Amino acid sequence: MRMMMKARMDTQMSNRATKGGAMPDSLKSAIERLKPEAAYFTPEGGRSMILVFDMKDSSQLPSIADPFFQEMGAEVTFEPVMNLDDLQKGLAALK
Repeated sequence: MRMMMKARMDTQMSNRATKGGAMPDSLKSAIERLKPEAAYFTPEGGRSMILVFDMKDSSQLPSIADPFFQEMGAEVTFEPVMNLDDLQKGLAALK
């Protein structure tokens, strides 16, 4: 299922990770692990990241979110999302 994950990182913890040089490695690890179709970085509410990726099973939630909790003190949310093709397929099923 296509998921959108938002990770809003704690400013103090992410400052330490940035100054200590761990931030690039943490982000690279997340990108390599999740292989997102889209990745966005924004200052919304502090340092924030939005990833859109395919989640095979809900049992992946802890392993995906926990590094952000531990390393960045992040608030992490997940939402199922659709692209235009998915929406059209869903709407066609209503007929």
